[in-house]
Amino acid sequence: MSELPYRPGVDGQGVLLAVRLSPRASRNAVEGVVAGADGRAALSIKLNAPPVDGAANEALVRFVAAGLGIGKSAVAIKSGHTARQKLLHIAGAAPDLLHRIDKWLNPAPSRI
Repeated sequence: MSELPYRPGVDGQGVLLAVRLSPRASRNAVEGVVAGADGRAALSIKLNAPPVDGAANEALVRFVAAGLGIGKSAVAIKSGHTARQKLLHIAGAAPDLLHRIDKWLNPAPSRI
């Protein structure tokens, strides 16, 4: 699978990020890129929030915003509010956001 789970939004406005959310996990973490049932790439994210009353969705927005170093108001769930597969829209300049996502998913090795 060579496809990335993110792409620039329409007319370069923001970024769309495909996510596969696993709520009620033992810890909050990015697990990597996985292929969905339809074969499309999605970013697998595990959160300890329960899928009750939107708690997992709120936790997802906070987690992604913190990981990218942006405000949570810039992250919105575009589709999949009640499903594990979600499509997020992240508002902002696409080149900057793509760079932030790449840094979040591929952190530089620490120097010892």
